[in-house]
Amino acid sequence: MRNNTSIIYNFCLLIGDTLTIVFGLSMAYILRVSLDHRALTAHVYAINYLRFLFLLVPFWLIVFGILGLYRESGYQNRFMELGKVISGSFIGILFLISYSYMLNIAIFPARLVVIYGFIFAIISVLIFRNIAREFQKYLFKIGIGINKALIIGDNPTTKSLIEYLSNKTSGYRVVGIVSDHQSKFLKNCACNIYSDFSSVIPKINGKKVHTIFQTELYSNNQKNDQILSFAQKNHISYKFIPGNGELFTGNIKTDLFNSIPLISVHQTALIGWGKIIKRVTDIILGLFFLILSSPIWLIVIVLQFISSPRSAIFFSTPRVSTYGKKVKIYKFRTIKRKYNGLTPEEAFRVMNKEYLIKQYRENGDFLKDDPRITKFSRFIRKYSIDELPQLINVIKGDISLVGPRALDEFELNKYDKKDLLLSIKSGLTGLAQISGRREISFEERRNLDLYYVQNWSFWFDLIILARTFWVVLFHKGAI
Repeated sequence: MRNNTSIIYNFCLLIGDTLTIVFGLSMAYILRVSLDHRALTAHVYAINYLRFLFLLVPFWLIVFGILGLYRESGYQNRFMELGKVISGSFIGILFLISYSYMLNIAIFPARLVVIYGFIFAIISVLIFRNIAREFQKYLFKIGIGINKALIIGDNPTTKSLIEYLSNKTSGYRVVGIVSDHQSKFLKNCACNIYSDFSSVIPKINGKKVHTIFQTELYSNNQKNDQILSFAQKNHISYKFIPGNGELFTGNIKTDLFNSIPLISVHQTALIGWGKIIKRVTDIILGLFFLILSSPIWLIVIVLQFISSPRSAIFFSTPRVSTYGKKVKIYKFRTIKRKYNGLTPEEAFRVMNKEYLIKQYRENGDFLKDDPRITKFSRFIRKYSIDELPQLINVIKGDISLVGPRALDEFELNKYDKKDLLLSIKSGLTGLAQISGRREISFEERRNLDLYYVQNWSFWFDLIILARTFWVVLFHKGAI
């Protein structure tokens, strides 16, 4: 039985996007024409302006649709949604400008209306979509629009799936589990448990289930065919989740190989042209940020020389980057001179504070009042100024502007999926740093890094860079 909740939600998104885009462009008109008394480049009456918008905005929405903003995968991930809304709005506003130019029709009364319209349209669409998302979660909580799910399988993936679907905001309710050996964790499940799929068919009869999740395949292909045929016959959504967890820790592509269906799993989405685009972006933005930050470099060098005249200004530390390649990462020195070149353990032993070793390692290699750090160094660490020399590493190609945190071997060996993290270059900033660098655990930080590796996109990089400035400015999660 088909659940039309997602169709209704997508339709609401379509209507809401239409109204919010028109609202944003209308606000741009009001701000420039009604509230700004400077001369206009063309006299466009409000009624004519609105008429043009309602005629041309559908193209804007078509672009949104092509970018996937009306598919579940397009609006569930907020980072991806933000990038697609920005790019879709940019294409949409370009279309309005092109239409006006080619037909020699004045649509915008002033150039600022274009800029205001672009900004207001993005903001209004994002606000609406966040409100819609929260309202949808509220409806799920009170039981409206719920998808009833049947799960077939019994493995660690099944357990993780049940835990996620049991969340009231997931939009699903597990009504049954098919398992022929019934693991311990299934005994605590509140839903019905069946020994085989045949015993389920008379009870559900295609009326009480909207989605079937299968987490493992039977060795008997007839059983697998029976499940898929039943789902197709009764118009039930069928989803297969590989029980091998490693299969969906990568970027999955489906294709035909000599007329044979083929699934390819890449460790990362950063392949092919993506690598070239990322490298070019690193060089251009790396040089730009290096020039832009040069006055800060000069100030730090002078103050470092005054505060510690006989100490080195910079220091380098070995880190592990792409495919296990060892690189030297440059930073402004923040450790007191007498502890230079010592590991944290050696430094704490020298100062007879061995009890700090355990605290330092258990806290993710961090101490709030680290006795090795100078007062001036606390300031530059607070605003991540000590990281600026890594721009040289970015330009050299040792690391990227955005990527997983560059780790030393000791830290890296604590993570069992280190090879996945090393499938792309480490980064000066990354998803973990902007998500609460010191407020989240080591494991959470590495999982965020892994998510970035598997879901890389050019827009994702730009979003992380933009958020990095916000985090640095308000030093959220900084050392």
